[in-house]
Amino acid sequence: MTTVLVIDDHPIVLQGCRRLLEDAGVGRVLEASTLLGGYRLFRREKPDVVIADLSLQSSGLSGLLLVRRMRGHSPRMPILVFSMHGDPVIVSRALEAGATGYVLKDTASGTLMEAFERVRRGQPYMSHDLAMQVALLGTRKEAPLADVTPRELQMLSLLAEGKDYTRIADELGISYKTVANTSSMLKAKLGATSLPELVRASIQYLSSSPVGRRA
Repeated sequence: MTTVLVIDDHPIVLQGCRRLLEDAGVGRVLEASTLLGGYRLFRREKPDVVIADLSLQSSGLSGLLLVRRMRGHSPRMPILVFSMHGDPVIVSRALEAGATGYVLKDTASGTLMEAFERVRRGQPYMSHDLAMQVALLGTRKEAPLADVTPRELQMLSLLAEGKDYTRIADELGISYKTVANTSSMLKAKLGATSLPELVRASIQYLSSSPVGRRA
């Protein structure tokens, strides 16, 4: 039975999330209207997924610090930030703090559930538009074009579109294991230490590379 913790100070948001999650078959939905209350529930109940707003502030605890603390206690915990803030600086900071995915509150309910399902499987989620804005914040880490094979370039393109390993394997006609191994090599080449970092690096690489834009 999946347990989801939703942290938000708006009753309508909590009610809406509960309804969507229960309709999706989630067995248990925990709710907290403050960061401190959410953190205590997180430590006590050990949920399978956390959905949290970043706008809350209580007892010196910020939304970003909450994400960072949860990530410190549970390195593999799926954390989906559900926020009204689309500022790429805030999005970038949330990902750096340890968020698995980021979705805006004005998104459609279907997109929210797609994001939820993605992070529940331990896969990153961010809309293409947000990903591009975040990518433009930083300077692309240089990687010699000669070091990236045509197959790796295909994978970079699919990762930049937000596709998971299973869909990439299906589209390229290769095994999931091959996708995972190639992804590991790409992390080394692009200086990424995690899958979310690799997704961002893919977007940056392709948006800056003439070869990538022609692919």
